Amino acid sequence: MRTCRASAAGKLTVVLATIVVVLAGCGGGPSPRAWAASVCGALTPWRSEISKLTSSTDEQMTAQTTPAQAKENLVRLFGGAEKASETARRKVEQAGVPETDNGEAISAGFASSLGKMRDAYGRARDTIDGLGTGEPTAFYDGVRAAVETLNKEYDASALDTSKLNSEELKQAFDEVPECR
Repeated sequence: MRTCRASAAGKLTVVLATIVVVLAGCGGGPSPRAWAASVCGALTPWRSEISKLTSSTDEQMTAQTTPAQAKENLVRLFGGAEKASETARRKVEQAGVPETDNGEAISAGFASSLGKMRDAYGRARDTIDGLGTGEPTAFYDGVRAAVETLNKEYDASALDTSKLNSEELKQAFDEVPECR
């Protein structure tokens, strides 16, 4: 009985492997223009949200609020940035792998960059959430340190699209309306 099952499982594996190879040979990934449009469609609302949250964070740093109020607002703001970054990362993953040289690495690079940004916002949120509010000077010093760390991590996670290894994608990012 084991021999029959092993033989049937082996045949199923060969059939599935053949299907995967055939489908992979058909391409199936989006064109560079379609992929660039999808990626920019994911990044445009993300950039807008991050810009809005950055302005709100700057206001919180200078507003006349109690440390407890500032903490609550900053935790909410950084949580929103974390969520927006994850939404953009998921949409970039859903865009698939563009049909171009190094398409898989390029797609993974975009998603990884957004994941690192998401994580940086999450760490900033957690750091500020862990700060005590009893001593205002210590609280605001902690906030400044968290924001400095966030800025460093954010800068380190940025993906430079000028270094894409695909002329087709560079051209697509320059041409599609969603990226303007």
